[in-house]
Amino acid sequence: MRARRQKTEREPTIALINIVFLMLIFFLVAGTLARPLDKDLTLVRTADLDTAAPADALVIHADGRMTWRGASQDSAASFMTQLPAEARARLRVIPDRDLNAADLVRIGRALRGAGAEKIVIVTEKALE
Repeated sequence: MRARRQKTEREPTIALINIVFLMLIFFLVAGTLARPLDKDLTLVRTADLDTAAPADALVIHADGRMTWRGASQDSAASFMTQLPAEARARLRVIPDRDLNAADLVRIGRALRGAGAEKIVIVTEKALE
């Protein structure tokens, strides 16, 4: 006589995966991550404000000129000699939108070579 092979039943994992997936979709659609704002609240509008560069930031114009606190700077090295020692730890740079990226990288390397520890590029963030 032959021994009968026992048949093992497999778990229905596909059905379990489908249920978990449907629950995930349900909670993504039905849940809220943040409380909604009051309907009568009007947010501040900043798009029409006049902006000016911070006084301690180096401004790089589209033609490569550099200004700091309204005064023209000849080079990155001469600018770094005027800068207080505590301001060298985090130097803020405001490049013109039309400045060539290669020029920005060149000026950034010159600033690092002259003693700037960390250079932060200040940009405009437009919310529409």
